[in-house]
Amino acid sequence: MEQNENIENQNTAINDNEASAAAEQTQANANSTNVKEESGNSRRARKKRSERHMEEMNQKVEQMGMKLAEMNDKYMRLYSEYENYRKRTSAEKAGLILNGGKDVIKLMLPVIDDMERALANMADDDTAKEGMQLILKNMLNALQQKGLKPMEAMGVKFDENYHEAITQIPALDPQAKGTVIDVVKKGYFLNDEVIRFAQVVVAN
Repeated sequence: MEQNENIENQNTAINDNEASAAAEQTQANANSTNVKEESGNSRRARKKRSERHMEEMNQKVEQMGMKLAEMNDKYMRLYSEYENYRKRTSAEKAGLILNGGKDVIKLMLPVIDDMERALANMADDDTAKEGMQLILKNMLNALQQKGLKPMEAMGVKFDENYHEAITQIPALDPQAKGTVIDVVKKGYFLNDEVIRFAQVVVAN
């Protein structure tokens, strides 16, 4: 009888141990499941954070690209404006250099006219004529170095871009119509620009 009770106690203890072990295993399994779930949740959270970070970085890169394009456009506009300004000022300086004495040369043209008329009216044996011719030649050479050039008008077709017709006379030859037959006042160029129109008589 006592032996049976010991056996039953042993069986009860074994069953209790097995139940306890089963309970522990169940708890361990539950803990493992919870750990796996937490681990999965943690990975998903990290993935979402990484995706948000990448999206923010892409937005920043896009914004920086737009700012860079805007700055480059402003730079190109500024550079273009500077180049235009530089070319314009260079052209103005060149014009000033070429035509800087334009007003002075214009004032000299009537003096040249007077000297040429005086020479035309002087006798060939006049002792002063040779000296005046030399003075006029030197003056014209100096002015030519500054770009002054006399205009050839006699015998050419009338051109309103170069000539000023002060009178017209009937043409003796039909082929001479519209031709300059007399030059009253010489025309001049200054660096290929008309500084004074030639005053002419035209056959009509």
